[in-house]
This record gives sequence, structure tokens and C-alpha cells, in this order.
Amino acid sequence: MAHNIGLDIRAPQQECTDVNCPFHGTLPVRGQVITGKVVSDRMMGTVVVARNYLHYVRKYKRYEKRSSKIHAHNPPCIHAKVGDMVKIAECRPLSKSTTFVVVEVEQQ
Repeated sequence: MAHNIGLDIRAPQQECTDVNCPFHGTLPVRGQVITGKVVSDRMMGTVVVARNYLHYVRKYKRYEKRSSKIHAHNPPCIHAKVGDMVKIAECRPLSKSTTFVVVEVEQQ
């Protein structure tokens, strides 16, 4: 049975026993919800999500493209792969660099 995590997101069909899963474990989510593309899934239980955005430069009155990479925990019930567009939500720090968790795979 899946918990209601407070976001307008359906719970995954598959069950898991991960303690750090927001749906089946005890991990609360809060703060930012970001959409990005998975660029690496080589770490055990963690994916790297690239986020592209525009930054305004006042001097030239134009926008420049920027990107950042965010580490996010990948629960076994969601299991995002490279190339997937995912939605990640902020949570408490799970490790030195991981403070987000994957909550939904938007498209594969």
C-alpha cells in the first residue's frame, strides 16, 4: 500500500521494500519539485538528472542556456533509466550529494 506524498502524482504500480522510498518507505518530501532528464544510472540506487534552464544577462539583455546536474535517489519501484524524463522532489539529505528522490517517470 502506497502513502500519499502530498504531490499530485500517482503511486507506482510495483511495490518495494526500500526505506528511502517516498511511497512505500518513511522518506518525507518537501520543497522543490524539478523536471529533468536522466543522464547516468551507473551508481547503485542513484541517478544523475540534468536540468536545463535559461539565465538572464542584464548587460546584453539576453538569455543564456545553463545546466546543472542533480543526484537523486532512484527507488526500485520507479527504476528510472538513462534517457527518461523524470520528476524529482526535494527530501532530507540521504548522502553527501543526494538530497532529491525520483517520484515519477514522465516519459521513457
